[in-house]
Amino acid sequence: MDEKEKKYIYNKIDTLNSILWENRVLKPHLEGWLNNFKKEEKDDALYLLSRCMYFGIVSIRAILRALYRDKYCSPVIQEIRRANEETLDDTVIERGFQDHLMRTRFVGVGNPSESGTHLLYYFRQENRIPKKLFVNTDDLYVLKENGTVELRARNIDHIVFIDDLCGSGSQIKRDSNVKRCVQNLRKLKKGLKISYLMMFGTKEGINVVKNTTLIGSEIKLFDEVEAVMELNESYKCFGEHSRYFSNKGCKEKIRTMSYKYGKFLIGRRVDRNHPRMDSDKRIQRIEANALGYGDCQLLLSLHHNTPNNTLPIIWFDEDNSVWTPIFKRYNKVY
Repeated sequence: MDEKEKKYIYNKIDTLNSILWENRVLKPHLEGWLNNFKKEEKDDALYLLSRCMYFGIVSIRAILRALYRDKYCSPVIQEIRRANEETLDDTVIERGFQDHLMRTRFVGVGNPSESGTHLLYYFRQENRIPKKLFVNTDDLYVLKENGTVELRARNIDHIVFIDDLCGSGSQIKRDSNVKRCVQNLRKLKKGLKISYLMMFGTKEGINVVKNTTLIGSEIKLFDEVEAVMELNESYKCFGEHSRYFSNKGCKEKIRTMSYKYGKFLIGRRVDRNHPRMDSDKRIQRIEANALGYGDCQLLLSLHHNTPNNTLPIIWFDEDNSVWTPIFKRYNKVY
């Protein structure tokens, strides 16, 4: 990279920082992150950073409005119109919509401390939805002393799970809380509509969730799975159809750098969290996540957190002695 091109990228990062990145990448912080790399690698690191997508709080609130409008309201209104001979009568539509809304409950994906639940606060504010329509998974049913499960409220027809990002889709497959909740709901009420709506989703991750079934059954977990912004294969940083590189040689060079550091960083994390892990399994896990969880290879950060599906060299912050992140990730503590 010559001096003219380097100056252009620095100016681009400075502009992104002041307009979109909420001033999270001021010069001292940027230099601290660049010091993670060897001298000859810093230009490549700068190039990667200049391609990062960051969504601040204003953008996230706007996306949550779009999620409600396009992924919840529009389908409900279409159903109401179909049920009333394609009516355009505003009174009929509004009455039907309010009735459906009052029979809906919005639930965050994960426990109350995680991002899916955190977003419900903004989601409620931006769309002026009554507070009583937001619940935790355990508020939907009660486990009785004899071991049976019973719905707490019988006037619920629609459950909507809200999440920020579906990367690999594995969270839904392994999240026992969500799966247990849906499993119980399916048993308790036939015809109940269960939706999974998210701000962002990779094409692969969305398909995984769409095809996830109830335990021991071929019945799909969710009736609908939708994202406001679907990230296709071009968002996979080093993939065949990557939108970030026009030069194949440059892509392979930067991938090699990212993979080298990613293996080192994820290796430290695996060794800390799973000190007795089998050697072969350890290597497999490290290699599978060196370019982001589930090999998603994203260049994405959000106001409230950076997904672990993003390249680890962007977010790794679990050991300040070995790495300084550019966009911090607040990892879960198990």
